[in-house]
Order: sequence, then structure tokens, then C-alpha cells
Amino acid sequence: MCGIALILAGVKIDSSSFGGCSCGIDCHLSSFPTAETNKVQNLGFSVDDLKVTLQRRGPDQLGSKTVFLHSTRTGSVENNEETSISDEHSGVVNNRDAFRFPSAKAKSFAELQFIGAVLQLRGIYPVSQPLVDSSGNHLLFNGEIFGGIDVRTECNDAETLLHALEACCSCENNKHGPTCHTSKTKRISVPELLSAIRGPWALIYFQASSWKIWFGRDAFGRRSLLVHWPTSDDPRILLSSVSPPSSVKQNCDVEDREGMLPQNYWDELSCGIYSIALQSLEEDGIYSEMYIKGVVKTHMWTDSWLKALIDWERTLVEPRFHAVSENNFTNEKRSQMDTSASLENVSDSSLIGEHEITLHAHKVLVALQKSVMKRITVNKIFQPEICKGEEDQLVPVAVLFSGGLDSMILAALLDNCLDSKYEIDLLNVSFDGELAPDRISAKMGMNELRKISPCRRWHLVEIDAYLANLAAVTKHVMSLIHPANTYMDLNIGTALWLAAGGDGWVSEGNLNRLEMDSKRFKYKSKAKVLLVGSGADEQCAGYSRYRTKFKQGSWQALEEEMRLDMQRIWKRNLGRDDRCLSDNGKEARFPFLDEDVIHSILQIPLWEIADLNQPGGRGDKKILREVARLLGLEMAASMPKRAIQFGSRIARESNRRNFGSNRAANLACAGSVPVRESDG
Repeated sequence: MCGIALILAGVKIDSSSFGGCSCGIDCHLSSFPTAETNKVQNLGFSVDDLKVTLQRRGPDQLGSKTVFLHSTRTGSVENNEETSISDEHSGVVNNRDAFRFPSAKAKSFAELQFIGAVLQLRGIYPVSQPLVDSSGNHLLFNGEIFGGIDVRTECNDAETLLHALEACCSCENNKHGPTCHTSKTKRISVPELLSAIRGPWALIYFQASSWKIWFGRDAFGRRSLLVHWPTSDDPRILLSSVSPPSSVKQNCDVEDREGMLPQNYWDELSCGIYSIALQSLEEDGIYSEMYIKGVVKTHMWTDSWLKALIDWERTLVEPRFHAVSENNFTNEKRSQMDTSASLENVSDSSLIGEHEITLHAHKVLVALQKSVMKRITVNKIFQPEICKGEEDQLVPVAVLFSGGLDSMILAALLDNCLDSKYEIDLLNVSFDGELAPDRISAKMGMNELRKISPCRRWHLVEIDAYLANLAAVTKHVMSLIHPANTYMDLNIGTALWLAAGGDGWVSEGNLNRLEMDSKRFKYKSKAKVLLVGSGADEQCAGYSRYRTKFKQGSWQALEEEMRLDMQRIWKRNLGRDDRCLSDNGKEARFPFLDEDVIHSILQIPLWEIADLNQPGGRGDKKILREVARLLGLEMAASMPKRAIQFGSRIARESNRRNFGSNRAANLACAGSVPVRESDG
């Protein structure tokens, strides 16, 4: 994982072909960066602030490189473009590529500052970002490649991607230009390469040969990337994994009458692929001068399979003759199940119960198990740090754990995939001690997991928090959830941030609440990889509003609401969650949002995914309840949906503190109310 950022100054931006710039068409950055480029005085936002914030995400390595692109008055652009590079890693300047001031002919220059902070989880050799190849291309990459590009087990994803990008042409899509000659070289474009990647990612890439900056996020937005478009206060383009607290605190021009804090400095970058083509041009006029222009464009995904997932193309939505043919359909599924040998690592004896087992549930289970396996491989890079005889105590992976359906499935799958010598941490946060619903269900879930896997060493990490003691934390979490700014976002962000920290208590022995003699000791999880259940509710109709949509418009209305949620999950959930979870030097991974899992769910008729004619705890997330039964999780299979802000009771405490009571908060629709500055 990496915290990444780019600061682009000294460029006049033409956004006429791009609709995402909030400042309008043909907006401009300053043409001539000065020594004050790294700090805009009226915002108090410095590069040092940004580095400190990014390094919380990537504590292993911090690197910085600056590229200066010089514009000259004479000759053609291709023959007179000059590039000089200043390198910095952990505060050490590399004199090999020392900074060169523009020559007398150079009338303007663009400054590109790349910053990367790395939490190394893959590859056997330490890697620093930004990465630079022999052609002068620069890469900042935050993500994992689980398919589309072959990454050997001993290699690092970012290094492998850099080599693949170096072989790309400078064309903007799969319709290559006449000078590309792809038929001879078999080169592909950057959008084609990025569209092929399977896995979560955010990326910033400077293609030196074309003076082009590529940036973007994966199709579902599983990794955060914020953007600051040029404004009169700060005429730069900035990209960053997270916002520094100083940029959030002072990000408003005027405070409104109700004391709210407008959120207008950073935007959540929409999922997709973008480019800024830099060009050296001469401006006509009485005093003609050279300047560098940047043309911002968006690019379409080129992979048809991926586009089908994005468009949420389901095989069957409306039941046709379902009631008449149900028995024949069930018999056919059982017959196929009997001849199927695709379950991989799942014991048949632990699966067969009194409940009907469908082929659809098998397919989802197989896809989920493969998804978890991809995400929990213990990399060799950790081994030299472990003294002999202590490896068994290594806890490489933890689960954000409520004891509910989604987290129980992830815990059971993790148990199937992870070597039995490793312990597993289950991270549970409560704002009401032992009385919070999630604490109660977590203890019940822990006991069920012990029954199906008694040899595993499980740690239920009980993280207790009290809202009254979290004033300092609240200010910090506000900067992490930004540009989200509601009380609901703050409540969820605070709970996730505390859970990811893993600082709590572990009890020995049985976890029955009535047993008072169990020993409880302080414990802090050292797991760097966190499995999170995000995406399960959106894909399997877990939210209560789905039931309302179903009653209003039946199956088609339900499908449309689920499609809407999946297409906006990047903005409503994932960017915020990634920033809050990663701030503790941990990496969140989302098995339910694996491309193959999404594909398998879309191949299943909607009425097999959820049947909202049935009561809560049965028809909602029907397919996942069947998956839980396949895993031997009978209790979890009947658990109702409960969001973290309610299960941990932070929403109740927040409502009492900020609105006086739950009733008053409900009347005010507190979940969608922006946080008052005095509360933040």
C-alpha cells in the first residue's frame, strides 16, 4: 500500500474536453511557479503537512521527486523540451539529478512534485516510491494487482506495473493513431493496460516521452484519490490519497450563518482514467511569451467484461414461471452440485446440513474463497523480521468484526485459507461497553467460529471507546472523511478508525457474557491487512431501504436501486473508508468487491440473491445466508443487518451529544446533517 500525491504547478489548464473541473472551462494555474509554490499562504497548507499525512498510511518509506519541464522560445516543441529532476528520499537529496534552473531561453516551466509513502506488503525487496524507469517515466501506485498483469510472487506490484507501462504507446485509447504502428510492436495504450488490471488501485503516472500525466482509480473506487482543481486561492492541481488536516481546517472562504464548515478544497476523484497532456506553446500578443498548457481528458474503460460489471448487467431480474418450475429447477441444481468438484479446500462433511444447498451459493462461495485467498497471502518480506520460534505468533491478517453475517463469512473463509499456525484477530469496537449489539453478537460469533475451527487461535479484540473522550480524535477523523462531512460519515469514520487501530482487550477462555472469571488482558493487533465486508449489502440487498423499493416497484425497482448504490459506492463509502482504515498504517481489503465475486453475483437471478417477500433475517442477503450455512455458520445465517454506527452505538451517543436525544436527531435527519464546526 502507498500514500500518493502529485502537485502540479506552472501550467495553464484547458479543461474544455473535461467536465470534472469545478472551476469551469479553460481555467488557469500560475504560469511561473515561485519559491512559494509549496505553500499557499492563505490556506496554510504545505508539502510538509501532506508528507506527514501520507506517511501515516505508508510508514515504511517516504520518497519525493520533482520534475521541471522547461518551455523555450526557439525551435519545435519536440526538440526543445527539457526535463530536470530533483530526488528526495526520507529527506536525503540525490545530487545525481541536481536541480537546474531554466536557461535564458526558457520563459516558463512546469513543476511536478511526486510524493509516495509506502507500507510494503508485497515483493521480497524493499521498494520506494515514486518509481522511475530508464526512460524517465515516474509512477506512484497504491493498490494490488490480482489479475490482468502477471505479477510473480517475489515481485512488487508497482515495479511490475512500471515495466508494463514503459512498453505502452502514448495513444489515448485503443484506437491507435497512424504513427503508433501497434501491429508491428504489439504495444497497447495506457487505458488498455489499466482497464485490464483486476484489483484495487489508484495511480499517478508521468509518461516522459509524451509529456503526459495519467491518473485515476479502479472502476469501483476501492482506493482513495482526492483532487484539488485550480482555484483563485490555490492555482495548482493536486492529487492525494488523503487530505492534510490543515487543508480541511482552512478550506472555506466564508463561514455560513449556521456555523457550518463548507467543504470546497478537495473533491473525491470519480472512478476512471484521466490524463493531462502538457504542451509548450507561445502566446500571441504585444508581449508574447512561452507557456505550458495542460489539456485534461477522461478516457473510457476498454475492457468489455469490466464495463459490464460497471453497468451492472444482471442475467435475470424478473422471475418467469419461477413458482411453477421451482421443484424441477431445484432438482437440476442438486444434480449439478453432485457432479461439481469446484469447492476447493471446503470439506463436504462440514457443509451438508438440513438446509437446501443451491448451486448458486456454491458458485458465490468459491468466488469468495478465491477472493480471500488472493488477499491474504503471507508475503516473504515479513519473514526476516521474525525471530526464529516467533513466527507462529505472527498475526498477518485481521477482520473488522461485528459478529454479523458478512464478517462471520470473512472470518470462516480466512480460517480456510490461512495456515493454521497463524492467529487471527477479530477487531470489534463498542461505544457502550459490553451492552453494544455488535459486542454481544461478536462474542456469540466468536464461539461459533471456535466450534467450526477449534484448533485456530482466535483473538476477539474488544476496542472500547467513549465519545466524550474523543474530541481530539474527532478533529483528526474529520480530515480523513473529507470531503464527506455529515454526522453519519463522522460516526462511521470514527468507528472504522478506532477498529483499524486494533488497540483493545482480549479475554481468555469462553466468551459467555455471564462468565466473570475469564482473564482479560491488554492487546494491540499488529496485523497490517484488514478484511472488510464492504459491498455485501449493495450487491445482496442488505439495506432496509431495499425492502421499501421492492414494495413500491417490485423486482425492477430493487435492481435499479442496487445498481445505483454500486455505481456510487466509491463516493458514498469506499474513499472515506479507505482513508480512515489506512491512517493506522493498515491496508483494507474488500473481498466482496473482487471483480470475479461481482461477476458471479450478477450471473445469478435476482430472486436467488434476495427475496424481500420474506421477513428480515431471511430474505435479505438470501444468497449470503446460504453461503454461511455451507460454512457451518448456522447462527450467523439468521443474523439481521446492522450498520456499524448502530451496532457499535456511536450513532446513539452522537445523537445524544449533538442533538439532545435520538428522537430529536431522527426528526432532524441527523445522518445527513453536515457537522457543525464547533462539533468537529
